Amino acid sequence: MTRPGRGNHRSKKKRITLAVAPVAAIAVATALMNSAGAATASEVTADCSSDSDKLENCEFVDVQFKRNGLGPNQRVSTVTDNCGSSATASKAFNVSASVTRTIQLEDGFTAGADTKLGNSFFEIGAKFSTSEINITRDDKTTTLAFTRTDTVQGDSLAFFMWSAKRTDVSGFLRATYKEAQDGQKVFFSPSEGSTGIHVFYPQILKNGTPDGRLWLRNVKCGTPEASGIQNSTRALRAEPGFGEGGENVTDVEIPLAEVPAP
Repeated sequence: MTRPGRGNHRSKKKRITLAVAPVAAIAVATALMNSAGAATASEVTADCSSDSDKLENCEFVDVQFKRNGLGPNQRVSTVTDNCGSSATASKAFNVSASVTRTIQLEDGFTAGADTKLGNSFFEIGAKFSTSEINITRDDKTTTLAFTRTDTVQGDSLAFFMWSAKRTDVSGFLRATYKEAQDGQKVFFSPSEGSTGIHVFYPQILKNGTPDGRLWLRNVKCGTPEASGIQNSTRALRAEPGFGEGGENVTDVEIPLAEVPAP
């Protein structure tokens, strides 16, 4: 009588264990799925840049902005050589520069206009275009191109310099994933509330010309500054800003009113 009782008890326990097992298996599987590593800031950047299928949405969130900032100093004409002559010379310069919306994030970062992120940059730009300041919201290029005759000083090299005026909007990326990672769907790059991502929107004058600072630079021949210019290409050489070239350099600003509209 005792043995059958124990047998029934073991059978009952076995049936209970079998009934619970599938539920436990599902719980474990769910936990494993949700414990997948959370998206890192770099992964958010990469997924947003490539418009990954894993994303439900990706957007740029602006935190702060600054208007009328100046961009990099660029040499925008060929160098005219008046070395060896003490007299000034009147020379013609072909000046060419272009501006476009740029994103400062990571090396090689891009965001096509047809991506979720590219559209976000376009929409955010609308907040900073005013009746006084028109900005380029998309990734199109606006060109400054003209020919101008100017005076080159004696025993000097001369060329034109340009620094574009732009609106700097800084903030962070907010990515919403279709599937939860580590129990959540929303991740940020570099971090929520950060101002680590900069979007530079070029400012455009009402006549369609890029806004900025244009100047003619004369550099005394036989100086280290002149040697550096003669032995480099304009695309590779970093030039000092307006009035920052030192005693061997003379800068003369050109009013943009003298620049022909495109």
